[in-house]
Amino acid sequence: MRRVVRRLLSVGGPRERMEYDVVIVGAGPAGLSAAIRLKQLNAELSVCVVEKGSEVGAHIVSGNVFEPRALDELIPEWRRDETCPVKTAVTRDRFLFLTEKWSAPLPTPPTLDNHGNYVTSLSQVVRWLGVKAEEAEVEIYPGFAASEVVYDDEGGVRGVATRDAGIDKNGQPKENYERGVELCGTVLLAEGARGSCSEAVISKFGLRPNRQSYGLGVKEVWRSSKTTPGFVQHTIGWPLDSGTYGGSFLYHMDDLVHVGFVVGLDYKNPNLSPYLEFQRFKHHPAVAEHLEGGECVQYGARVINEGGFQAIPQSLTFPGGALIGCSAGFLNVPKIKGTHTAMKSAMLAAEAFVDGNLESYDERLRASWVYEELRAVRNYKPSFDYGGLYPGLVYSGLSAYALRGNEPWTFPGARHADSETTKPSGPKIDYPKPDGILSFPLLTNLARSGVDHDDQPSHLRVRDHLKDDVLGNAKSLKERGGPERNFCPAGVYEYVDDNKTPSLVINSQNCVHCKCCAIKMPYDYIDWTVPQGGGGPNYTLT
Repeated sequence: MRRVVRRLLSVGGPRERMEYDVVIVGAGPAGLSAAIRLKQLNAELSVCVVEKGSEVGAHIVSGNVFEPRALDELIPEWRRDETCPVKTAVTRDRFLFLTEKWSAPLPTPPTLDNHGNYVTSLSQVVRWLGVKAEEAEVEIYPGFAASEVVYDDEGGVRGVATRDAGIDKNGQPKENYERGVELCGTVLLAEGARGSCSEAVISKFGLRPNRQSYGLGVKEVWRSSKTTPGFVQHTIGWPLDSGTYGGSFLYHMDDLVHVGFVVGLDYKNPNLSPYLEFQRFKHHPAVAEHLEGGECVQYGARVINEGGFQAIPQSLTFPGGALIGCSAGFLNVPKIKGTHTAMKSAMLAAEAFVDGNLESYDERLRASWVYEELRAVRNYKPSFDYGGLYPGLVYSGLSAYALRGNEPWTFPGARHADSETTKPSGPKIDYPKPDGILSFPLLTNLARSGVDHDDQPSHLRVRDHLKDDVLGNAKSLKERGGPERNFCPAGVYEYVDDNKTPSLVINSQNCVHCKCCAIKMPYDYIDWTVPQGGGGPNYTLT
């Protein structure tokens, strides 16, 4: 059982320290699956899950067609559980190539054959998993953001520390000030793509020799009386050019339509806005017909891992813990699914821990269906990176239908960090003005995310050695075209003219925690840190 080792003595003094057998960072599909599996195997283990969202599921955004393979293993009886939100079976797949005015049906590739899968709200699935974990006596602490990794005298990980709460924007303690807590035990990092603690550990221990690459997904949920539950549509092509990787998803669920757009963050033009690409995309006839007459009720955004097989860390474990789920990067890119692989990786890590050999998690993962599945599609995304849209389509079709992932070669992964691919300038894109019916100004949609950060210091920090250049001299705008004005799907970064001198304003209160700025920012000038616990979006339907 956990022990409280020391108590808060004074403001800024030593943290309270609490010891557990296992500390899990992130109450997403991976974190909760690990917690449940640990308790299934040994009910006496003390397991703690910390979650930066205000409640479990508040920071979960996904265009989710749910593959139940891992859930079948974790909770075999889920189909008989009336409380389980996985209910809408996929009934039809459609795959389209878009031009500006027209659409052409394409054969649905095997990776997008969703027979046996379900349209879900992943936010609701995670809430349900949270209930299952609490029933197993897992301690879950929403609203507690793990802000740093704590190391022991030998340099290994001994736990994490949560951020101090009750500090105003000037850094002064308020009446409700509370010192952060140190949570010690074997640490399983399940923060999702580009988690701050995960990236710190990956860097410290050199776990990933190859670059991870990312895409940014922006999404809306619409309420409509004209849905066809179980209908699934994916598109490629317009509005992106042939050199920009991306595509769309649209899913019907009960009286809801989930619609979103994903843009690979290795795009080149600094004037490209993933948000505005999404807004004009919705006016295409093949999309608008699903939204007309409905009401947009929620908006969200998040980056996803796109590095695939080549970007899996060479070691998933480190002294004192392991990477699970999207912290490691198990998204199946052509399938556009990562929940099932994230959950399975978490279960394997839990099993390795209970067997007394966490280091065997690497071997177990590489012997599992997760590794087999990702290896089979390892060349899909690189074929687009090296050849563009049309050669990529030809190769991916050849791989899917003929080679079936058995080709004896493996293309290299990402050649450059996503921030390095942005050109200093590019063609201007004339985005149409949102009409307020199918498309919306960014701030209108931002209100639908439920984002909230109370009075607190900015969690988006300009690195000290770049402050003068970035804040004082607008270096990114002058030298790189200021792409942060366009790639951020929450309007966090803007340049204002002060006496005819442009200056950068960081509206950190708008941040929906998509992590795009930690990936695409010129000069890597932003240090993305967690805000005080509970800050950020509040999703319920995504």
